[in-house]
Amino acid sequence: MARRTLPGTAPLRLQGDLAARMVAGIHALLAERTRQSPAEREKLWHRDFSSHAAYTASVAPNRKSLRRCIGAVDPRLPATGIELVCQVAGPVKLHETESYTAYLAHWPVFDGVDAEGVVLEPKGRTLARIVALPDADWTPEQIAGVTLDAPLPPEAQFARRLAASGCRVLVPVLVGRGQEWSGNPRIKRSTRQPHREWVYRMAYEMGRHIIGYEVQKVLAAVDQFAAERRKAPIGVVGYGEGGLIALHAAALDPRIDAACVSGYLQEREGLSQEPIYRNVWNLLREFGDAGVASLIAPRALIVEASKGPRVGKQGSTPGVLVSPPFASTKREFAKVAAIYRKLKAPGRVALVGNGSGLPGSDAALAAFLQALTGSAVPMARGGARLEEAIEAPGHDPRTRAKRQFDQLVEYTQKLLRLSEYVRDAYWSKLDKRSVKTYQKSVERYRKDFWTELLGEMPPPSVAPSPRTRLILEQPKWRGYEVVLDVWPGVFAYGILCVPKGIEAGERRPVVVCQHGLEGRPNKVVDPAIESPYHAIGGQLADRGFVVFAPQNPYIGGDAFRVLQRLGNPLKCSLFSAIVRQHEVLTAWLASLPFVDGDRIGFYGLSYGGKTAMRVPALVRRYCLSICSGDFNEWVWKNVTIEWSNSYMFTGEYEMYEFGIGETFNYAEMAALIAPRPFMVERGHRDGVGLDEWVAFEYAKVRRLYADLHIPERTEIEYFDGPHEIHGVGTVRFLHRHLRWPEPAR
Repeated sequence: MARRTLPGTAPLRLQGDLAARMVAGIHALLAERTRQSPAEREKLWHRDFSSHAAYTASVAPNRKSLRRCIGAVDPRLPATGIELVCQVAGPVKLHETESYTAYLAHWPVFDGVDAEGVVLEPKGRTLARIVALPDADWTPEQIAGVTLDAPLPPEAQFARRLAASGCRVLVPVLVGRGQEWSGNPRIKRSTRQPHREWVYRMAYEMGRHIIGYEVQKVLAAVDQFAAERRKAPIGVVGYGEGGLIALHAAALDPRIDAACVSGYLQEREGLSQEPIYRNVWNLLREFGDAGVASLIAPRALIVEASKGPRVGKQGSTPGVLVSPPFASTKREFAKVAAIYRKLKAPGRVALVGNGSGLPGSDAALAAFLQALTGSAVPMARGGARLEEAIEAPGHDPRTRAKRQFDQLVEYTQKLLRLSEYVRDAYWSKLDKRSVKTYQKSVERYRKDFWTELLGEMPPPSVAPSPRTRLILEQPKWRGYEVVLDVWPGVFAYGILCVPKGIEAGERRPVVVCQHGLEGRPNKVVDPAIESPYHAIGGQLADRGFVVFAPQNPYIGGDAFRVLQRLGNPLKCSLFSAIVRQHEVLTAWLASLPFVDGDRIGFYGLSYGGKTAMRVPALVRRYCLSICSGDFNEWVWKNVTIEWSNSYMFTGEYEMYEFGIGETFNYAEMAALIAPRPFMVERGHRDGVGLDEWVAFEYAKVRRLYADLHIPERTEIEYFDGPHEIHGVGTVRFLHRHLRWPEPAR
């Protein structure tokens, strides 16, 4: 009778859905790391409070890091002046009062991208120059008080009130939360993604962000102000999404003398529950709202605790906006105030309001203007005299909003088209003179991939304590369910198929066979289950290979996708956990008396193919990798809006990896696997990609192996089939490179 457990292991007694328990364990780990992040992030700062200049210099590395995290990295066009929209009769006026005139305006940002909005020009002396930012669902005209379309209460028209008090106010358009343009009518594809998510998705993959784009529009306005002859202090004020942009713009640009942030600042540890377009790589690990605000110090900062925007779930991506709880705002503000006290500048920071009022209160705007001008400025009251508003022929805020949206989409698509050349420049220091020099030079790229692109989680902190139980009895092998601990509450598990008749002292090669999205190990190994895997694990075990089919945590719908949301602000991803799980399981496999630890190969389909590109690149115990049903022009697959099977049109919001588009496509991931053997399996009818894209990307891999004089270590097999394991050329590849004889025919 067969043993119920493997020798050297304890009995496995866990019951229920182990995959769900695994996902829940990783969720709990990330949630705990999120709770600990405020205390941990201080290790990444080296603040020098000896003087204001010393402090500014000491936080410069953090400012640089924030710039990258929000994707505000592109050079802006030179300042050429804020241009007024003109018709034959002259500049288009929207409104005029005794103290200011409102015009339509625009100014350059990037090639093909400008900012548009409203400028309120004072008629007397200009006390200050201000960029005022509405919430994403408000128009510039609403906070400028120059529209009869859904007018805001007079006190919320903070751009108008600042202009009436003697300020020059520039109000940009922000991308809104509507959904009607999120798609591509040319290919008849639409989505229910809010516009901010549509831009976020494609930008995130390219190392940009809707936040960074809009911060750049603000900083382009600051460029215009700074280039003017007239000198007056520069400020930025915003509400809701505009408050987010105002906070980050002031944090990045010391030319901004004062900032007023309304309806936004709070503890940010609940970021994963907010809309995905607020997801920022590394935000909680290094910053939080207080950390971002500390980059403004010792310049003036006014935080207004007002009612924030309330937005329910939109589209298929979880996430809502609720008004910032006042207690949370107070706690986060206290951290900021402590820094100002250490800088001996407590008078330059203030918290106004109790979380219940509208934005633009008298107290907040008065404090903001006093911080800018150095003296008390009487605040304008009352409503705008809209009966005197001037009609602007042809002006349509909706058309303008779509134009601004389309510009950011096209700019990001252009980044996609150029990304191949950016990657080439990034990889230019690779030394391909020999395998030895290559292996040395590729390490810097491996480190970047691990730490900057996937994110490195701490090493396993507990002993694996293997537990097993027999679950499958086949004519030529036995299948054992295996659980291995990784961190407290987090484990790896799968099915180990052990061929019968292994001689004492004999060591066999192992093939780790990885399932895809929502998969289970038994589908990979059990011949009684029909699936696209065609029981490849069982087939290989029949051939004498030891086989392990791991359970990866991409299962459970949003339960696992939320892991990406929890991880990204901590500078990690779903694969940060998967890599550590595979480190534990390969080390355990290598320790088995019947396994040759130098002959462990990897073979994955679909999401398992994604794993085949990422995990063997970092886990050195894998001596080869086979990517099935996934190898692709990966960056195009994620970012293009010209192909109907792009992830831009699907619900898989966890696919997006920050900044990977300009550093690592699949050819570059394969370069991290080289010089180990690498193979691609591709079905002509597989809708996850196109043969032409796959061939284009694989050609780079083949050329690399040829440059290293090892072309025999890589190959591709096409077959006339769909998204499934074919298991013909790949099996021969495994026999050859794992040095295991094929069975006699």
